[in-house]
Amino acid sequence: MDMQTKDTSTISDDLPFYRPQGNERALFEHAWRNQLPVLIKGPTGCGKTRFVQHMAARLGRPLYTVACHDDLTAADLVGRHLIGEQGTYWCDGPLTRAVREGAICYLDEVVEARKDTTVVLHPLTDDRRILPLERTGEILRAPPDFMLVVSYNPGYQNLLKGMKPSTRQRFLAMSFDFPSPELELEVLIGETGIDHARGERLVQLVNALRALKDHDLEEAASTRLLVYAATLIEDGFDLREACRAALVEPLSDDVDTLSALMEVVDATLG
Repeated sequence: MDMQTKDTSTISDDLPFYRPQGNERALFEHAWRNQLPVLIKGPTGCGKTRFVQHMAARLGRPLYTVACHDDLTAADLVGRHLIGEQGTYWCDGPLTRAVREGAICYLDEVVEARKDTTVVLHPLTDDRRILPLERTGEILRAPPDFMLVVSYNPGYQNLLKGMKPSTRQRFLAMSFDFPSPELELEVLIGETGIDHARGERLVQLVNALRALKDHDLEEAASTRLLVYAATLIEDGFDLREACRAALVEPLSDDVDTLSALMEVVDATLG
C-alpha cells in the first residue's frame, strides 16, 4: 500500500505496549507521511524508546536503533570499508541501511554523540533528504518511507553536550514526561499484570520519590524502574526489597540518601 494513503486507524493493537499521553501518535504519523524528522525530549525511562518501537510497528516499518555515546563516529552511523577473505568491502552502517530500506532510524540520546558525527544528519533533515557516502562516492536519496527520529534527556544538557540550535531547528519536536498517576497505573498493570491495589501503592510511592528529585537526587525514579519493581513483586519477591532494588538503589550511591529514600518507602507502603 502506498505510504501516502496508508490507513493506520485500523492497525491491530498487537504492538509493543504503549499508552499515549496526548496527541503524540497522531503527530508522529503526520510527520512520517510528510517526510519530516522528529525530535523527542524527555527524562530517562519515561517511554521515549518504547514509543518509537510502538510507532515503527504501527506503521509497519523496520526500525534501526542507535544508542549514541561519546565515541560514536560518523563511520559508525554511515559505514566503513572492512577487510575480509575476499579483500576490502564496504559495510553499511545503521543509518545507511535505514535509508536504503526506507526504515525508521532512531538515534537515542543523540546529544551524547560527537558534534562532527551529527553533522552527517543535516542533509537528511531538510528538503534534500540525501545521505552522501564520501567513501563510496554514492549519494543516497531517502525513499518516502524513511524517517529520522532522535531523542535526548534535557536534564543532562550542558554547554558541552547540548544540541546546537541549528540542528535542533531541523526537527519537529515533542516533549515527554512521566505519565499521570492514572495513566502510569494503567501502564504498570498492562506491562506486568500486577493487581490494581498493589499497583496503586507503587505509583503512589514512585511519585513520593519523585518529589525529592530537586532536593537530593540527580534523576527521578522512572516508569521503567517502576515496571521493574512490579515485575519482581509479581514473581513473588518481597515488596519492600523489590522497591529497594528497583526504586531506591539505582537512584544514589550515598548511604544517607538511600536511608532517607527507604524511609519514604516504609512510610508510603506502611
